[in-house]
Amino acid sequence: MISRVPVSIAVLGAAAVALVGCATPVGEDDRALTVVASTSVYGSLAAAIGGDSVEVVSIIDSLSQDPHSYEASAREQLTVADADLILENGGGYDAFIDALIDASGSDATVLTAVEYSHDYPENDGHADDGHAEDDEHAEDDHAHDHAGHDHIEGFNEHVWYDPHTVVHLVEDIAHELGELDAANADTYEANAADLVAQIEGLEASLGEIAAENEGEQIFVTEPVPVYLAAAAGLVDATPAAFSEAVEEGQDVPPATLLEARDILASGDVRAVITNAQTGGAETTEIVSLAEDEGIPVIEFTELLPEGLDYVEWMQENIDALAGSLTE
Repeated sequence: MISRVPVSIAVLGAAAVALVGCATPVGEDDRALTVVASTSVYGSLAAAIGGDSVEVVSIIDSLSQDPHSYEASAREQLTVADADLILENGGGYDAFIDALIDASGSDATVLTAVEYSHDYPENDGHADDGHAEDDEHAEDDHAHDHAGHDHIEGFNEHVWYDPHTVVHLVEDIAHELGELDAANADTYEANAADLVAQIEGLEASLGEIAAENEGEQIFVTEPVPVYLAAAAGLVDATPAAFSEAVEEGQDVPPATLLEARDILASGDVRAVITNAQTGGAETTEIVSLAEDEGIPVIEFTELLPEGLDYVEWMQENIDALAGSLTE
């Protein structure tokens, strides 16, 4: 979905400029490093890696908030100004954080998750196998002074649903924290290694699904879960025009809607996945048609449900996906 940068962000500088001067340099009073994440998804990763040595602030941390249309506050501009490390999704998904960085004048290191995806058009920093430690310090390709990250036509920006992409990001978060706080670098690396092992467990679960269901078709009302489904060996049978229209809040063309109905009626679709945080007439119709055809319907979200960390959340999604394929 193409993010809309709120006009109000442009006037936040005047409200926050007097506060920015209160920031304390890292190390002056032994304060913890501050990591600001655009959403709780990336905040969860940072908290697992940083532990007690890092203060993590997730700007969006509720399922009721929408990153696509979020309007940031002057207080959040101050938070970004004080950050030592900033984690964003990029690809136009959370453009509000780009606006906050620009307005605050932050010089923090910014890690942009989409740039770790093998599907990202400009990504040549990772090999097709192995992880970031095998990629000759791939973090050098991703840690940068902030520059705008716009929506890229044809690229699925929902990369947190791709465990392999997240592994690369986790390794670079640990590297950057170690650069900022050398005394705790070994701890960050150890925590990241533990987290990577857990994420590799997710990949193993997806591999088990693929072993039993390789090539089976699913229908997604939005492209949010496509990376996860692909890692499970599943094929997205959704007409591209359908999921793109729903994601962008537009009406689905009548011919595309007819095509979607035919796909659901074909008997080839094993599961329908919807986005629990959005909806619309077309999504409601697809759910109704799926129920009529006896096709299981499951819901995924874009943000962490309360009380779950990243790995727990992804495992719940994987379990739901596996369960739908046995019905």
